[in-house]
Amino acid sequence: MIGSILGDIAGSVYEFRNIKTKEFPFLTPQKGYTDDSILTLATADWLLHGGDCATYYFRYATRYPCPLGGFGGRFREWLRQGQQTGQLRPYGSCGNGSAMRGGPVGWAFRTEEETLKAARISAACTHNHPEGIKGAQAIAASVFLARQQIAKTEIRDYIESTFDYNLHRTCDEIRPIYEFNMTCQGSCPEAIIAFLESSDYESAIRLAVSLGGDSDTIACMTGGIAAAYYGIPDEIVYNAKEY
Repeated sequence: MIGSILGDIAGSVYEFRNIKTKEFPFLTPQKGYTDDSILTLATADWLLHGGDCATYYFRYATRYPCPLGGFGGRFREWLRQGQQTGQLRPYGSCGNGSAMRGGPVGWAFRTEEETLKAARISAACTHNHPEGIKGAQAIAASVFLARQQIAKTEIRDYIESTFDYNLHRTCDEIRPIYEFNMTCQGSCPEAIIAFLESSDYESAIRLAVSLGGDSDTIACMTGGIAAAYYGIPDEIVYNAKEY
């Protein structure tokens, strides 16, 4: 989880003031965790203890505030409906909220089939649009493959063939024209590309943030994959715990 949370923290301050460069202070006092980290923790709690994943997302979102950023509008409405009616129904979203919380799924299982099944469940309780489910599965599958040290070319080819994402682009090609996009289909491929182009954990986060757009969520997704592949330097983990 730490890789995802660190990406969220590093990208949080740039979400609404994109910088389009890899040169920025990595961790500063202005940064903090957002809903991405809170719901990533909820996913891990669900995987560890079982039950209905929707209840974990509802519980974490209603109990823990976000120092920076906040929950999306449709997710907030989902929370209100749950509070008023006691029922938690999915709302057909293709937003990247399903994918940014999916990193822990990639660590929890021994097979691709189990990973994809759990990622679908984790997404569908809120984001039951096909693209919302696909985004969660793509990120979880990337983590699953990265932690096994599968070659990046094989990870790229698998994600492209399984999820129909175009990963044959570079960050330099994406960066000048990329705009804020909160959909899975408009941010998950970019997050995976940032990982594929990186050389270590920090460079992956810097590439993700440099693309602009929904930078905390993109870096959260990239960070989960990069941590599984590279690990994270102890100094970065130590400093991040201050948040």
